[in-house]
Amino acid sequence: MRYSTQLEHGKKIPLHDEEGFEGMRAAGRIAADTLDYITPFVKPGISTAKLDAMCEEFMRAAGAIPATIDYHGYKHASCISVNHVVTHGIPSESKILKVGDILNIDVTPKFNEWHGDTSRTFKVGAVSILANRLVNTAYEAMMVGINTVRPGATLGDVGAAIEAVAKAQGFSSVRDFCGHGVGKVFHDTPQVLHYGRAGTGIVLEPGMIFTIEPMINVGSYQVKVLPDKWTTVTKDRSLSAQFEHSLAVTETGFEIFTLSALPGAQP
Repeated sequence: MRYSTQLEHGKKIPLHDEEGFEGMRAAGRIAADTLDYITPFVKPGISTAKLDAMCEEFMRAAGAIPATIDYHGYKHASCISVNHVVTHGIPSESKILKVGDILNIDVTPKFNEWHGDTSRTFKVGAVSILANRLVNTAYEAMMVGINTVRPGATLGDVGAAIEAVAKAQGFSSVRDFCGHGVGKVFHDTPQVLHYGRAGTGIVLEPGMIFTIEPMINVGSYQVKVLPDKWTTVTKDRSLSAQFEHSLAVTETGFEIFTLSALPGAQP
């Protein structure tokens, strides 16, 4: 394993070789396939606990372990965040989807020691014009951020690009949570903020692997964590949407490891 000469808060940033890329391709494929698999089941009347159980079954059948299970005491194979839940929503038998809901499903299968981390926001039937615009904006923000990734760019470039997309729609980008390095370590350096100033922060180098996962709110970017110490909601109860990919910096740009195999799977 090589490391960047740059440090983040005194910690080294890994630079992965082709072995790391291959490991992430395999884990990322399972992650994307899990969300592809669950897509037709996201419909009114199903519980978030049932969706979680189905995601776990799929990941294990593919030879992967859901990395979230027993992570700091978490008990589920996914996080499922509905409507004003920003992130880390806990699957529940009592949370039944209804028409008009939006929900983010976040999975991280661990396969041959590598972590494929991805999430998508789904629409349950016909959603409001505002919800639809939010979901589309969250996806666009992620992709605009990803498209800034190349050697010599900075993480500030990524954050600034994402924040600009959100602000253009009158929305906000959550500041209390961020993307992160990923590989054999679930959460590693560098941290990837989804706001910021272009030209600042860590300079991207080939071999860096991390997630870009903006959480976009209709209202304020402020959030709060509920007493269960996981579920995070918007302070103003406004809707929130998120998308996430795991990707690497290559010699010429980037490679996404968690792309869907389904046409039209994302907005």
